[in-house]
Amino acid sequence: MKTVTVEWLHLDEDGMTCDRCAGTGEEVRAAVRSLNSECASRGVSIAYRERKLSTAQIAKSNLILIDGSPIEDILPDAAASQSCCPSCGEITGRKESCRTIVQLGEVYETIPRKLIRAAVCRIAQCC
Repeated sequence: MKTVTVEWLHLDEDGMTCDRCAGTGEEVRAAVRSLNSECASRGVSIAYRERKLSTAQIAKSNLILIDGSPIEDILPDAAASQSCCPSCGEITGRKESCRTIVQLGEVYETIPRKLIRAAVCRIAQCC
């Protein structure tokens, strides 16, 4: 069975993460559950990993890697960006920015399941 690994990186300070990362986490877990059901009959398993980051690593927060590649490198017409994240700022006590994805002019602070699914499907070739 082929395994595709989806890894979600996010700020974790004493068990707290920002609102957009929390939303992305929900979307990633839901996408992995759905894709595992869909891809199992084709001999593909989707593994999920979560990497908790310190405040010193906040630039990588809200990053999704699929088999080690950032989601924005897999999706057509997508790029990583960042924007001010008041929720991260509440956690760190400083003004912070968090990663976003821009695709076809739309900015996603919380990375939606449809983008995660599309990227995994491009790598896994099972859906």
